[in-house]
Amino acid sequence: MAKVSIYLNFMGNAEEAFNFYRSIFKTDWSAPIARMGDAPAPKGSPTLSAEDKKKVMHVALPIVGGTQIMGTDMLENMGHKLVVGNNTTINLELDTKEEADQLYNALSEGGNSKECVAPHNEFWGYWGVCLDRFGIRWMFNVAPKE
Repeated sequence: MAKVSIYLNFMGNAEEAFNFYRSIFKTDWSAPIARMGDAPAPKGSPTLSAEDKKKVMHVALPIVGGTQIMGTDMLENMGHKLVVGNNTTINLELDTKEEADQLYNALSEGGNSKECVAPHNEFWGYWGVCLDRFGIRWMFNVAPKE
């Protein structure tokens, strides 16, 4: 079943922020926190420092009404820079690649093409992102079929 969550980006303090949110909402992680050092390094990317390997790659926390907030740390050595407009994303967890492609095509039309990555296969599933013509970031995820 498709779901919507809110994705938050941080400059190195995602874990601190999510521990704060966890104390407020009195809930616990949907899955263990994934660290940058847990993922395979993308081809041609800079080597991560020991400190960056400890940063949050992905965290998810249920809050209210079935909504989850998710988050990650952005890494300066990977060229990431946190600015208003890239710190919050509406994440669509969809059932099919076709649905992801359809929504991506519609929402990215007229948007900032430099901020868009068409849905494609990644090690965690089918993923893409776009900044629509109103400056809203949308992420598209389809989990692999088991």
